[in-house]
Amino acid sequence: MSTKKYNVGIIGYGWAATAHIDAINASKQAQVTAVYSSRPLDSATLSAKHGGKIKAYMTVEALLADPDIHVVDITSYPSQHCAQAVAAAKAKKHIILEKPMANSLTEVRQIVEAAAQNGVKGCVCFECRFSNQMTATKALLDQGLVGELHYAEVDYYHGIGPWYGQYRWNIGKKDGGSALLTAGCHALDALLMCIPSEVESVTSLSSKSKSTDFTPYEYDTTAVTIIKFKNGAVGKCAAVVDCHQPYYFHTHLIGSHGSILDNKFHSTKLQTNKAHWSKLSLKMLDSGDVSDHPYQEQFQAFFDALDKGQDMPLTSFRESLRTFEVIFAADQSAANGGQPVKLA
Repeated sequence: MSTKKYNVGIIGYGWAATAHIDAINASKQAQVTAVYSSRPLDSATLSAKHGGKIKAYMTVEALLADPDIHVVDITSYPSQHCAQAVAAAKAKKHIILEKPMANSLTEVRQIVEAAAQNGVKGCVCFECRFSNQMTATKALLDQGLVGELHYAEVDYYHGIGPWYGQYRWNIGKKDGGSALLTAGCHALDALLMCIPSEVESVTSLSSKSKSTDFTPYEYDTTAVTIIKFKNGAVGKCAAVVDCHQPYYFHTHLIGSHGSILDNKFHSTKLQTNKAHWSKLSLKMLDSGDVSDHPYQEQFQAFFDALDKGQDMPLTSFRESLRTFEVIFAADQSAANGGQPVKLA
């Protein structure tokens, strides 16, 4: 018997799904009651592992036909996202969708349109916006302590090699897409959160490590993108998934009254010593492990928004569409050797 308001069905039972299930079950309003996987699963085993009563489904269609499921959480391969998300919207299920939303801008727009037409709400897993690092950074910006930003760089360094869980499918163009799409999207999304102005144009170049660890990749595994904003600001985002180093989510934001560098800042408004950084007490984004991602904070915000019949803050489908418009423009620029791409 359900004990919470929202029953959630998982589509795709992999590494990310296990972290999602824990976060959903930890929320005040929701619980996972169904799982679909292409691999045969046992309902009793799932229930024992995750708690509560979970039913295993053999097809997506059967799960979506269950009237007791209110929300679906899609953690399948990226190439499957569009068809599954559109089907979920038509089944009147609210949607949690792992990044990337899909592997083309056309498909992303189809998802957004299907959700709007069917009156369902969406949550895209750009969970870094809910991390302690980014919430603290955004608070400093919102309070005006560094003034108006004219330059910002947010970079993603994470070697996704044979030692990492998603490597086996991430190496293919079909599901990996690009360095920016598969992982660097978190950094570009955070950059866009810091500078809310519309994007005028993007310019991107890409390259690839000569390490044999990354030879199987079917696409360039390092990309750097320069963004020109309509308010005059400039941004830079590096997406590097072929590095041998610790995970690093680099932020450097420069404004009219100061700067933020990772977990440090300086503000002329506080009249602090410019020769030394002031330290922020926060938890840096320092791991690619899904168990360390702030899914619980994000999903709680989603279910709270559902209670109010509102789009969720920060990572709704329409907010995330803006990020993917920039990502696909950047990939187009890189494919054309760095030719600038203008956005409408």
